[in-house]
Amino acid sequence: MGRSNIAGLTVILLLSVEETPDPISTVIKGEIPSWITGSFLRNGPGRFEFGESKFNHWFDGMALMHRFHIKDGQVTYSSCFLRSDSYVQNSEKNRIVVSEFGTLATPDPCKNIFARFFSRFQIPKATDNAGVSFVKYKGDFYVSTETNFMRRIDPVSLETKEKVDWSEYIAINAATAHPHYDRNGATYNLGNSHGRNGFFYHILRVPPGDGKNDVADLSGAEILCSIPASDPRKPSYYHSFVMSENYIVFIEQPIKLDLLKFMLYRVAGKSFHKVMSWNPELETIFHVADRHTGQLIKTKYYSSAMFTLHQINAYEDNGYLIMDMCCGDDGNVIGDFTIENLQASGEELDKFFNSLCTNLPRRYVLPLDVKENEPNDHNLINLPYTTATAVKTVTGVFLSHEDLYNDDLLQYGGLEFPQINYTYYNARPYRYFYACGFGHVFADSLLKMDLEGKKLKVWRHAGLFPSEPVFVPAPDAKDEDDGVVMSVVITPRESSFLLVLDAKTFTELGRAEVPVDIPCGTHGLFNEMS
Repeated sequence: MGRSNIAGLTVILLLSVEETPDPISTVIKGEIPSWITGSFLRNGPGRFEFGESKFNHWFDGMALMHRFHIKDGQVTYSSCFLRSDSYVQNSEKNRIVVSEFGTLATPDPCKNIFARFFSRFQIPKATDNAGVSFVKYKGDFYVSTETNFMRRIDPVSLETKEKVDWSEYIAINAATAHPHYDRNGATYNLGNSHGRNGFFYHILRVPPGDGKNDVADLSGAEILCSIPASDPRKPSYYHSFVMSENYIVFIEQPIKLDLLKFMLYRVAGKSFHKVMSWNPELETIFHVADRHTGQLIKTKYYSSAMFTLHQINAYEDNGYLIMDMCCGDDGNVIGDFTIENLQASGEELDKFFNSLCTNLPRRYVLPLDVKENEPNDHNLINLPYTTATAVKTVTGVFLSHEDLYNDDLLQYGGLEFPQINYTYYNARPYRYFYACGFGHVFADSLLKMDLEGKKLKVWRHAGLFPSEPVFVPAPDAKDEDDGVVMSVVITPRESSFLLVLDAKTFTELGRAEVPVDIPCGTHGLFNEMS
């Protein structure tokens, strides 16, 4: 890939943009299928400085929400900054006053020297800068990050509604931005808590609702299962979790948070990502719970050290739980996306990219009924379509993965931001998934993986940088891949655009070019209701 393209993208990636609250028309090239009716909602950072103070990490930028409204083959675009407390307070002071993942807010210069000194001993409040994803609870839309705060959102106007604190409904300190949904409308998530009794990971369930009440409502939320941390002083970082029809799996990976450092990090002048460490000498532990009863399976499942941010899918087959996910072998990558690293150019940017581990799709298979009299050092998996193994040991069941790719994937770099036909195939046997390929620091291709033969289809064009692909099924779909794949494509030289691919052939159907700047984002979803 040309360095000029990458250098240009680093500028756009870190570019603070203006919001576009009133919908504007786009220029259609090709054809947007007329059956697509709804809104493609996206989230991600859109402002990286206030006054003279700048954020240190890409994750820290102020949340900018995007809406591509599609109807009758036409597309309009709008965007709004989330009016979080963080955004409002930073704007009022014209400097960063709320700490984020990689940026520690500095003391108020207007305070006297003693007040500034003692302010370092106050643990900063969790941010409500919910810039990771759009999520749904009881039919309502929220934007979410990885703290205990969410914001309810009007999915049409992108207006910021009320702030929601998980801890007012249930005894947790934080929840992920990647919940799962069952077919009855209930939402599941993963949270945590810590106190005198230690550190716990909690599997949560929010019951269905109709979204007809114009007020945030998480009532009825319950903790299905609580899992004590293997090391209560150094719990694991997590970004998502696994769910099949009958089970939920929490992956306790060796990316550790030092709670003592966390309590002292303001005194030490360090941001949150500085208290995270990768510990490759530790195991990765898979905690399996019954999704209906909350009962933990007693068997300890574990593997060698790996880390995962995003799961692809999971399903059950003949007494086994099959889990597919994007995995890497170096968890330091999470803290590496600092503004300093991303602003590098030429050889320095290449050096940064080469220091990153490559995330690739893997399959782990867990035997769900492990008998005590099973012999040790024996593979417990008897499925014809996988080479993954599960070997009983003295301490549990050791898992070895199967690679879900052939060598041709490597020419497109790593693979991340996986998506499937979630509506009809989540938690069920499936054949296809879609993802971004990473030929450099930023995604530069879209990939379709056919798990029957691990065959790839690729959309890739020089100077075009796509975002997470989202699958939208066709109304008359018969096959798993009947539908379209949508992605927002950023380009340093021309108008960025919404790309629509035929999911079956993985060829372009059309694009909607946007006449304003769009920064790179994180996650999104398609809302067929608006």
